Amino acid sequence: MIEIHADDYALTLNTSKDILELIKDGVLDGISIIVNTSKRDGCIDLLLDAIPDLPFLPKMSVHLNLVEGKSLSSPDNRMITATWKSLFLASFIPFYRNVTKNHLKAEIAVQIEAGNLAVTKCIEKAKACNIRCDQKELRIDSHQHTHMIPVVWSALTEVIEENEYKVEYIRNSREPLGPFVNAKELIKTYRAVNLIKNRLLYILSYPVNRYCRNKGEKPMYLWGLMMSGRMDKDRASKLYDGLCKKSEKDGRDLEILFHPGRMTADEICGEIPRHSADDFYLSSDRDVEKAGAICIAARSGK
Repeated sequence: MIEIHADDYALTLNTSKDILELIKDGVLDGISIIVNTSKRDGCIDLLLDAIPDLPFLPKMSVHLNLVEGKSLSSPDNRMITATWKSLFLASFIPFYRNVTKNHLKAEIAVQIEAGNLAVTKCIEKAKACNIRCDQKELRIDSHQHTHMIPVVWSALTEVIEENEYKVEYIRNSREPLGPFVNAKELIKTYRAVNLIKNRLLYILSYPVNRYCRNKGEKPMYLWGLMMSGRMDKDRASKLYDGLCKKSEKDGRDLEILFHPGRMTADEICGEIPRHSADDFYLSSDRDVEKAGAICIAARSGK
């Protein structure tokens, strides 16, 4: 199975409107919803209002956000201050790991509850409007793939087990390198930092891979790391067949990840670090990824 997926719904209103355009055109098989932003409710309302006119409702994942936005579990609702680096280092410092994991469990549990509530509302409205939605149970992934970090993965799986959540999907950020190397004419177009991201997450993917297999979930590959930040239509089109063949050969589903939602300058706020806004969320590369998603949807016969 091939799933064309967009992250960051509900990051901001404009981000969500861009993604909603693709939903209305039937381009996206799945979206990920951020629940710890001040614009969440308004963005969910946008989706709910659009449902009666959709060709189908994409599957919806709770996009755990542990590095940006507001803390939903904190009494004073302060901004989240964790970083990928701090969470990774905490995984290997015994005492700090336990303290961090307890904080993470509290935040993850609240974010899952908020996300599950929003997703359930959307599915129920789709059913009432006779709009197809193939989602049955909870789906989970995370902003910046933080759920792959050992201490976060441990916290997440404990929350799932303790709350007896029925989960049909957890993203495994495991991207094969071979198809990118085989496309020799594209090798110089990949960023070194994305190669590091690809290899690091591949190493971290083994516990996720094992957990999902034990739960009866079909294993998957994710396409969206080597080209992270610029899933453009030209390179994506050239790599499409290779990634599909690799996934089919290995008996895995393929999730093709895009970030097609672009925020506007007036949406900058304390929930999002200024450097992240300048480097990513305000970037014209988000428009490039939107075009890339449309191109791959056409290649896949959608």
